[in-house]
Amino acid sequence: MEWIENTFIDGQQWLFEKAFEPVMFAAGLGHLLEDGFVASGWLLVGLLQILVLVAVIGPLQRWRPVESVSDSASVRTDILYTLIHRLGLFRVGLFFLVDPLFDAMAGTLHLAGIGAFHLEQLWAPITDSAVFSFAIYLLVFDLADYWIHRGQHSLEWWWRLHSLHHAQQQMTMWSDNRNHLLDSLLRDSLMVLLAQAIGVAPGQFVAIVAITQLSESLQHANLRLWFGGLGERLWISPRFHRVHHSIGIGHERAPERPGLIGGRSPALGGHNFGVLLPWWDMLFRTANFELRYDPTGVLDQVEKGRDYGRGFWSQQWLGVKRLVGKA
Repeated sequence: MEWIENTFIDGQQWLFEKAFEPVMFAAGLGHLLEDGFVASGWLLVGLLQILVLVAVIGPLQRWRPVESVSDSASVRTDILYTLIHRLGLFRVGLFFLVDPLFDAMAGTLHLAGIGAFHLEQLWAPITDSAVFSFAIYLLVFDLADYWIHRGQHSLEWWWRLHSLHHAQQQMTMWSDNRNHLLDSLLRDSLMVLLAQAIGVAPGQFVAIVAITQLSESLQHANLRLWFGGLGERLWISPRFHRVHHSIGIGHERAPERPGLIGGRSPALGGHNFGVLLPWWDMLFRTANFELRYDPTGVLDQVEKGRDYGRGFWSQQWLGVKRLVGKA
């Protein structure tokens, strides 16, 4: 862990000094150098992720695709979403729009004598292992992600935004970040608030986000892959998550089917909400372990021809209209 962290910091320092620092000084942003250094870390993480996508997951898709790619234009739009999110452009927006609010809230709580609850204090008397701490924080964030995902499906107003993610009928490794910006803003804000509340270290938070995003890219890949009877219950596979995207099965109410834990899902969203671990779906009876690879999309898109947009801006605009009941 220490070797990985030191190597990453060296790369981040090089990127900051060569690319960020000169530009920030030239733009009169020298007072924001500390924030620029953090941004250089997110950019480095994004570049490494895209390298893995192109060099590893891409060949896997070509090796065992679920379906042939017939809509290249929609895939190109998904690539744009990925670049916006993974290269830090979305986080720049968060920095200017949301971070000042979070900082003000934290300052107010601090003045009131309320500080962050450091989760590590619970096991500090037992162990100071960085690996153990990272594993616990990963569990905490994954559980939170599970319930946020449930909210995206069970709250009608939130589903009006999140349905854009499910409207992709040509799923590939680029589809993970295909989200309405308001949907991403809400989800990411909740995760940042959680990170501040439990006192997770910035480096650990970056690592958790990076692992989560890479795993989600694999899950959305156009890849006929499952992890076997045991593996499917240890980590979420492309097969497990594709069921969540299946029309009328994974994310909308469906009749009771064989192979489900506990039968019909009690949630509007159906099955397989987990982000990294299937354990929460198993615990809360929303897991579906059927070995199947169905078409993806939204039911009203297929049955009623509802338009979710083709390009980035049309998708964003239609999402706003759905939110206010005008589309």
